[in-house]
Amino acid sequence: MPANDTPCCLCGRRTVLTFHHLIPRKVHRRTHFRKHFSREQLAQGIHVCRLCHNGIHRLYDELALARSLSTLDALRADPAIQRHCQWVRKQTR
Repeated sequence: MPANDTPCCLCGRRTVLTFHHLIPRKVHRRTHFRKHFSREQLAQGIHVCRLCHNGIHRLYDELALARSLSTLDALRADPAIQRHCQWVRKQTR
């Protein structure tokens, strides 16, 4: 777990971070993802705070995340995640 001096990739808060797989592990076993992505690509992820991580998974299921939100840029550009991150930035914990 990264130290508190590293900001969350989405909201920028400095708090304890968790690892978010950009292509969720639940879909790694599907043939499409095994054929089109290397093990290294499937293992890629970002460090986000718990509130952002929960929000990502509350807003989208694993398949939607894998298909259309599998990069940091795509996550940052998504309007629903942007709204969630604006809310998270106001939280004290």
